[in-house]
Amino acid sequence: MIKKISKYVRGYRKETFLTVLFIILEVIFEIAIPFLIAKIVDEGIKGNDGAGDLRAIVFYGALMIGFAILALISGALAGRTGAVASTGFATNLRQAMYYKIQEYSFSSLDKFSTPSLITRMTTDVTMTQQAFQMIIRIFVRAPLMVIGATVLAMLINSELALIFICAIPFMTIVLFLLIKKAHPLFLKMFKKYDNLNASVQENLIGIRVVKAFVREEYEKEKFEQASKELQDHSKKAEKILILNGPIMQFTIYACTLAIAWFGGKLIIQELMSTGQLMSFISYVMQILMNLLMISMVFVMVTIGRASIQRILEVLEEENDLKNPNEPIKEIPDGSIEFENVDFSYSKNPEKLNLRNINLRIASGQTVGIIGSTGSAKSTLVQLIPRLYDVDNGRVLVGGNDVRNYDLETLRNNVSMVLQNNVLFSGSISDNLRWGNEEASEEEIIAAAKQAQAHDFITAQPEGYQRDLGQGGVNVSGGQKQRLCIARALLKKPKILILDDSTSAVDTKTESMIRESFRNYFPDVTKIIISQRISSVEDADLVIVLNDGEIDGVGAPKELLKHNQIYQEMYYSQMKGEESHE
Repeated sequence: MIKKISKYVRGYRKETFLTVLFIILEVIFEIAIPFLIAKIVDEGIKGNDGAGDLRAIVFYGALMIGFAILALISGALAGRTGAVASTGFATNLRQAMYYKIQEYSFSSLDKFSTPSLITRMTTDVTMTQQAFQMIIRIFVRAPLMVIGATVLAMLINSELALIFICAIPFMTIVLFLLIKKAHPLFLKMFKKYDNLNASVQENLIGIRVVKAFVREEYEKEKFEQASKELQDHSKKAEKILILNGPIMQFTIYACTLAIAWFGGKLIIQELMSTGQLMSFISYVMQILMNLLMISMVFVMVTIGRASIQRILEVLEEENDLKNPNEPIKEIPDGSIEFENVDFSYSKNPEKLNLRNINLRIASGQTVGIIGSTGSAKSTLVQLIPRLYDVDNGRVLVGGNDVRNYDLETLRNNVSMVLQNNVLFSGSISDNLRWGNEEASEEEIIAAAKQAQAHDFITAQPEGYQRDLGQGGVNVSGGQKQRLCIARALLKKPKILILDDSTSAVDTKTESMIRESFRNYFPDVTKIIISQRISSVEDADLVIVLNDGEIDGVGAPKELLKHNQIYQEMYYSQMKGEESHE
């Protein structure tokens, strides 16, 4: 795991190395200070004849001050370079995750909820960053300090050193047991973070619906429940790790008392000098305090380990949609063919969403797709730009299997206007250029006119520079749909798919949009998914889907004579229009 994550230190290896170097220097200077204290006491204060030696006090005192200053400078430099290295490491992680998500297929996106991905890119990366900084600073400093101080303490009195040497295995075992029990609890805790973020995200996105239905109290209760669950799981994990501090502190104080007791006896017996005992106690305190710091690092690493696992799940997700070795980079035309296609989101042959689909659509045709809710209309068209791969059979575009095309080429030639119309913060012009970032003002205006969006855009003083706000909150549902259609037209595709994309548009405007398609895009294959019979009544071909299977294919007039589902939809809607009149 560490090996996999460590490659994201790239670009900041120099700062990481300097941090370790400065920490080593800090340890050397700090370890020398107790030795100098012993010299000051034994040679300076007591002296050989008990009269003291001022020159020794000044000399060793000056050295001690100098070493303390150098230790301080080294520590400060280590802090600076460590901060740069850890923030750079976190930046690389977030970028890698973000870029990886951009490459995900729809099936990969289905595995992770949006709140979970946000938590992983924020909270989990922050936890990993903190763990990394502690590793390159404290986890380097503490073991070196323990080793160095242990060696010097044993040189002073090896028998007395056995006291804290016996304490080290005890502290290690306690720490191991605590970490083993706490790690799975932290994994559960981060899942509760996902739930909390989901509650917040849903509320903020749907705040207008919440207020319209007066559901503020319900949303508050849902948020409180998610917060309470996170709090409870955090407590369970923290209750275990919090035992680390008292146990380590008890061990430190017990060792200190034992050393003071036995060391005092050695001084009385003149087997040890006062300065030696002072420096010995200083070394022991350094050893035990750094063991405590090591335990704190392990605690942080335990939390970080759970976060690293979640981050690696994102980074190691295999994209099931890949370019072939020699992809086709040109699409001849907009013809579409389905050959014996089966498809399941779960990849379970017993739970197929599409079964035995056989279709042939000529280039330039206008095709309507109708069917009841859940009949897999959207699923069918998502196979054309290869948002998903079929389980069995083939989908051909321009006479070639879509799996043989370069993905970017294929998707640039297939424009989709999805059911959920998404606009982004920025001007109308900026949003339309998502279809073609090189589009001129004339091309943008032409596309808007063809989508019947030009009039309402120019009705505002700002025109095409009007700021849409977050998610296009400044425009109506019908206006948003027309902007999304204009954006799709700017791609100048060979295939245009409208997935229930005119549901919020009045029938007159919808008719004008279809007329624009006939006049301006005769060679583009147009697929219109709709619940309205009027939307597909002038199509060359209508496909009727029922529970993932084709129930009928033909011209609208033919289906009206022979297809029951089409007849039911037609007469129910026509009656509604007649009664309305």
